Amino acid sequence: MAFGIPTLGDGNISIRPIRVRDARALEKELRDNRGWLRRWEATSPVGPSSFDVKSSIRGLLQQSRVGTGLPFVIEFNGEVAGQLNVSSVTYGSLASASLGYWVSERFAGKGLTPTAVALATDYCFFQLGLHRMEICIRPENEPSLRVVEKLGFRYEQLRRRFIHIDGDWRDHFCFALTVEEVPQGIFRRWKLGTAPQQDAHIPAEDRLRAAHPLTLPPR
Repeated sequence: MAFGIPTLGDGNISIRPIRVRDARALEKELRDNRGWLRRWEATSPVGPSSFDVKSSIRGLLQQSRVGTGLPFVIEFNGEVAGQLNVSSVTYGSLASASLGYWVSERFAGKGLTPTAVALATDYCFFQLGLHRMEICIRPENEPSLRVVEKLGFRYEQLRRRFIHIDGDWRDHFCFALTVEEVPQGIFRRWKLGTAPQQDAHIPAEDRLRAAHPLTLPPR
């Protein structure tokens, strides 16, 4: 089990520490949702990545043990529905982390992703003492862009060729929040309907730039 990570939830939605024995259920969801998830999955720039979920979980647990990651399973009514990973956890003068997630298509539209993101972010802010949470999203990923809008994450910038996704370096929109922006907690603010959704607005200039990805000349 991931080191020192709690189970958090709201109603029939929860996030809990990942376990090695989750590999079979997660692998099934990933295989059943290839068409749904492939466009958003991280890949390796040096060659094909192996589909070894158990090895991936062990890597996430190692990050948890050294304090650089918090790997969660997302559940709906006790059934495995996806993953949420808090990564690049840094303390000291930076005190920040990045957050990524995926949810199976059959659970889409049930509020799993915003609930999981809000619960994890509040835990990082108010229990771990982090100062900043960042989420980076491909410009084409409208469902994820809607999540940061619902929660009132603040748009920061377009990052060119930022992460290797689906076989190539992809542009990403970057959003963030600091703990000072959500003194009452992001989850409570969202539930009260007071999240400033306009903060996630992406300038037309950046949308236009993202519609024309940088290409590099052949070597």
